Amino acid sequence: MTDILIIGGGPAGLTAAIYTLRSGASVTLLEKTGVGGQAALADKIVNYPGFDSIAGYELAEKMHAQATGLGLTTVYAQADSIERTQTGFKIGADGDVYEAKSVIVATGASPRSLGIESKWLGRGVSYCATCDGAFFRGKPVAVVGGGNTALGDALYLSRIASKVYLIHRRDEYRAAAATVEEIERCDKVEKVLSSVPVSIDGDVSVKSMTVKNVNDGTERQIEVNGIFIAVGQTPESAVLRGLVKTDASGYVLTDGRCGTEVPGLFVAGDVRDTTLRQIVTACADGAIAAERAAEYVRSH
Repeated sequence: MTDILIIGGGPAGLTAAIYTLRSGASVTLLEKTGVGGQAALADKIVNYPGFDSIAGYELAEKMHAQATGLGLTTVYAQADSIERTQTGFKIGADGDVYEAKSVIVATGASPRSLGIESKWLGRGVSYCATCDGAFFRGKPVAVVGGGNTALGDALYLSRIASKVYLIHRRDEYRAAAATVEEIERCDKVEKVLSSVPVSIDGDVSVKSMTVKNVNDGTERQIEVNGIFIAVGQTPESAVLRGLVKTDASGYVLTDGRCGTEVPGLFVAGDVRDTTLRQIVTACADGAIAAERAAEYVRSH
């Protein structure tokens, strides 16, 4: 039995590993694919303290190497069940069973896809305006979505880009009234309502997006260098189903220190109900959850 088992090898999980290992605990990390999570897919990260610019995979490798040097055991398997026992937890993963005194779940969240953008990820398409907006300073961009996140991204980008096209499939936005009013007042944002993206075009990078009006079927080509997709995320919380409380979208509800209603079970990073999902906040969650988990193991 390991002291602490961490599910998820993104920034939250890797930070949790570093902190728990430094506390003297034995730690096993379960990661279903490769370490780094969404961060590893980023071509450049420019808002992580200490680096003017670093490739996402490089930052992930540095975090994992640091944790491995401290004694981390990494198992590449997908956790599919967590069971509370008298002595801790049993975790099922790809047919094997792991036992731990405490568990930190840091499985993250996946951005919802339009289905047309995979070829252009890192070449003009992004799911994070605050992460990548600076690359498009003085250039035209598009934001796809109609909720608070999309409109907030459009307002943020309007301070950076030359023009922002705000594309939404319905005839009105779903964001808070105050945010919609702010969009109405922003002369750098052009509303493109009742429209859906149908294709993205370019050469080595994005040059344009074609959208179709859902009412009359007409198509329009919009020249942009950047496209920011904000149509929601899906939290990877299935492994916790039935164990903990979630909000309507599936994000795990925790206390102010990443704790759940199950003693010894902690949740960190993007899978948690939180106000900001960035690498730096995921790392902060990982450190907090690690402290709680190590404290729990010591006291039990």
